[in-house]
Amino acid sequence: MTELGQPRIVVIGGGTGLPVLLRGLKQYPVDITAIVTVADDGGSSGKIREDLHIPPPGDIRNVLAALSDVEPLVEEMFQHRFKTSNELSGHSLGNLILAAMTSITGDFVHAIQEMSRVLNVRGKVLPAANQSVVLHAEMEDGTVVSGESKIPYSGKKIKRVFLTPKNIRPLPETIQAIRKADLIILGPGSLYTSLLPNLLVPQLGDEVCRSRAKKVYICNLMTQAGETHGYTASDHVRAIYDHMSCDDFINIILVNKEEIPEDVQLRYKEELAHPVHFDLEKLTELGLEVVHADIANLEKGALRHDPQKVAKILYNLLMTETKRRYEA
Repeated sequence: MTELGQPRIVVIGGGTGLPVLLRGLKQYPVDITAIVTVADDGGSSGKIREDLHIPPPGDIRNVLAALSDVEPLVEEMFQHRFKTSNELSGHSLGNLILAAMTSITGDFVHAIQEMSRVLNVRGKVLPAANQSVVLHAEMEDGTVVSGESKIPYSGKKIKRVFLTPKNIRPLPETIQAIRKADLIILGPGSLYTSLLPNLLVPQLGDEVCRSRAKKVYICNLMTQAGETHGYTASDHVRAIYDHMSCDDFINIILVNKEEIPEDVQLRYKEELAHPVHFDLEKLTELGLEVVHADIANLEKGALRHDPQKVAKILYNLLMTETKRRYEA
């Protein structure tokens, strides 16, 4: 716990799932550290990464916005994406600001720290590494697809993912955050392109394995074409274990118990996505405590985890765990 008595929570992920969760968690008296992937190579982030040779800012930007405590218009400005016919087209203003701040300070992490102050961020936002990394996927037929944005469109089944270069180093701050955590949350988000790129950073994944904190995996609501087509909840967990130096390190899995409405299922079926089947028996065989809850929410036509409901469940788990640990 912190000096102020707030329990420490570490959330690991990226993509659209992580910011949704953080918007709920920041409402509680907890010390939050978000560890965010830097494997993105598409869109505005990819262009900035390629042109300026800095880590991709997009996932970091979304997390900063989610944890910010500023006027709505300021957040809207930070998230604004230009729609023009020139080179600004597709770029987010927040991405450009982070790129400019990196140029001014000479360091991506320092740029994030400065933006955190400007946006009055509740918590700490850290990249999984202070450098760009490239995500590769080895397919079941032996071919290798390179680039986070290309992997879901290969049309092949993923066998494993891995990172280059080999000398990637995590930030000392991320290691300290994991060691001091009372609860570690994995996900929600794309299994192979948002979650695993963090855990594959050398030492970072090992520290998660060794941590005495309870580890909670928030399973996705829907499968994802090109990544997890046909996966059950236990398949998601096994894929994580297959990439780690240890297994059986996840203690709890949070799953949605409510039926996804038929019209929503039909909409996602067009994207070759289906509700994740929660195979309770196999999850139990893996030694997981399964928490069922109504945690799905339809937002602007997209199915998301409900930030308030999920945050409340996690906070209750955190309180139970910290009480147990500090009474032991």
